Amino acid sequence: MYPVSRKGSAYDRVATMFSPDGRLYQVEYAGKIVEQGTIGAALVYDDGVLFGADKKISSKLIIPKSVEKLFKIDDHVGAISAGLVGDARRLVQIARKESQENKMYYEEKIPVETLVKHVSGVKQLFTQYAGMRPFGVSFIMGGVDDTGPRLFETEPSGALAEYKAIAIGKDRKEAMKVFEKKYKEGIDFEAGIKLITEALEAARDDKEKSDVNRLEFTFISNGGSFERIETQKLKSILGKK
Repeated sequence: MYPVSRKGSAYDRVATMFSPDGRLYQVEYAGKIVEQGTIGAALVYDDGVLFGADKKISSKLIIPKSVEKLFKIDDHVGAISAGLVGDARRLVQIARKESQENKMYYEEKIPVETLVKHVSGVKQLFTQYAGMRPFGVSFIMGGVDDTGPRLFETEPSGALAEYKAIAIGKDRKEAMKVFEKKYKEGIDFEAGIKLITEALEAARDDKEKSDVNRLEFTFISNGGSFERIETQKLKSILGKK
């Protein structure tokens, strides 16, 4: 018999066991991992979707390009992860496979919402079976399809929601305050980059602010495809050397 002196201790051994107050502790713990991840943010701008992330490098010996935070799912869909990178890679692989199969079977790009729901369904499945653990990762997934620019968040539980602007990771509340105060529909490309940068910096420690070299941006425009913004162009837009 498991001890029950610690609150929840008898109910957090497996992801499938509800506590008496209706909680799934393993799913909540997966959410805690997400809260420790580096900050990432995205928004819908007037011609597509913008993604920005803080790629915190823990050692000077690490090659920055090897640190994955922003992912290309398909030409019209991208994602930002927060949480366990290994889990993120696995789900990105699943999403890419689903997108390619849809293109092969139906000869058209998969709708962004359909793909997000597929990934969320996989996450939810891993909360229902003993011997599995929840994925310790949240995604911002977005892109452009026939319905226009779309932007979603998926959580470890499998829950999803659509946003105009969203942040995930450590201190996301500070980043969301910036969006809630300053985001406006129809924001243009350069203003969107500046707003995401402001949101990311709001979630950083003071001593780490204004390091443009740590930022990574990608975008998907209407009629275009997933594209990364070079550091020099980013510095030019932000007015930094």
